[in-house]
Parts: sequence; C-alpha cells; structure tokens
Amino acid sequence: MSHTAHIRSHRKPRRSASTIAMRTGVAGGVLSTLAVAGASGSANAAEPVTQTLELPTLTADLAAQVAQSADVTQQAASSYELRAERDAAAAKAAEQAKADLAEAKKKAAEKKKAEEAARKAAAERAARTAERPTLNSSSDTGPAQSADTGTSTGSSSATGSAAAIVSFVQAQVGKAYVSGATGPSAYDCSGLVQAAFKQVGISLPRVSQDQSTAGTQVGLDNLQPGDILYWGGAGSAYHVGVYVGDGMFVGAQNSSTGVVEKPLSYDPPSGAVRVL
Repeated sequence: MSHTAHIRSHRKPRRSASTIAMRTGVAGGVLSTLAVAGASGSANAAEPVTQTLELPTLTADLAAQVAQSADVTQQAASSYELRAERDAAAAKAAEQAKADLAEAKKKAAEKKKAEEAARKAAAERAARTAERPTLNSSSDTGPAQSADTGTSTGSSSATGSAAAIVSFVQAQVGKAYVSGATGPSAYDCSGLVQAAFKQVGISLPRVSQDQSTAGTQVGLDNLQPGDILYWGGAGSAYHVGVYVGDGMFVGAQNSSTGVVEKPLSYDPPSGAVRVL
C-alpha cells in the first residue's frame, strides 16, 4: 500500500452506480446510433443497385432498336420485292422482243419467198414469149391452124357446151377481181373458170393447181374454145383462164385489171387441158 493511501484525498474516487449506468446508456446510445448509421449506410450503399437501374430507359431503347431493325428488314424486303418485279419485267420484255424478232424474220422470209416466186414466174413468162413467137402472133393473123392436125382454134368452131362456156366468160369481162371470189359480181381466176363450167353442169376443183390437171393435156398449138389455159406447171399452176378462140382468152387477171379478154401474147400460158 502506498504511504498516502490512507489519505482520502489521494484515493481514486469510486464510481457510483448511477454514473456507471449513465455511461453505459451513453455508450449504448452511441452504439445504437452507430448501428443505425451503419444500417443506414448499408441501406444507402445498396440503394444504387436497386434504385439507379434505369430499366425503363433500357427497355425503351431496346424497343427502339427492335423497331429500327424491323424497319430495316421491311425496307430490305421491299427492295428485294421491287428488284424481283424489275427482273420479271425485264425477262418478260426480253421474251417478247425475242418473239417479235422471230415473227419479223418469218415475215421477211415469207416476203422474200413471194418475191422470188414472182420473179420466177416473170422469167418463165418471158421465156415462153421468146419460145413461142408463132403463138404470140396468132391474134394478129386470124384463126390459128395446128401444124400437125390443121385443127382451127377459131371461135367459129365453138358449139354446144363450149359455146355456152365462151359466152359466159365473155359476159363477165369488166367485173372485179377479188381473191377467193366466185361471182357473180367478182371473181378470182379459178373462181371464174369454175363458174363457167358450172353453167354446163361440170363441177371443177376450186383452185388453179387442181384445175390444171382436171382434163386431158393438149398442146398450145391445138387449142379449142372452152379449153382451160394455165400458167405454171401442171398440178402447180398459179393462174388459169379460158380460151375463147381467135387467139384470145378470158381471165380474172388481178385486182388492177379485173376480168379481161386478151390475146395470148398478152400473157402466154404454160399449157392447157381439155375437159369437154
């Protein structure tokens, strides 16, 4: 023990229970305050996680992005569809152009073929004119006589059915030429011949190709009134007419002349057939 321990003023004063309780309360209050502050601080520390998440903003942005993506997809689809329509239109135009070209080539070929046929026919007529000068001049010298038989080709020999046919075709002179016509106001060449023979009860084929083989082939130097004249080959004739005697024939020539009566020299025929 200290030598001063017995002196009262030098001893540490004893803490009273109330002081201890008060201090304990203060300390508890401080601890409580710290605990509350700590809890509050923990709560505040956790708050940014729950309260600062901007989910609505993120969701709106995502919706905008989705909408934008949908617009881009729609635009791409529209572009593809427009391109497909253009490709289809181009393919259709190309196909039509190809068909038009083929049709043009076909028409050009047909025109060329017709022109070649016309030139060939003209050349054949010219050749026949050069080969038969005696026949060409028969209309100027009166009724022709056959060198082999002496048979006259004059109209004076026309009798019976031949005379009726000659009379009929001569009565049609001046009427119009119309392709495919068979009378009574217009004819084509074979239509006139068919109508003439119908007058005497004879039924001829409709077209000149068949009419050129409808009877017996006769020489051009042995013609008789009523004989059928043809131009072109037998079986492939392109024109027909009727011999009326005296070196003359009647035929529906073309749309410019109509039905005419002309001398054989006007357009010398290739051959003749006799039906009567």
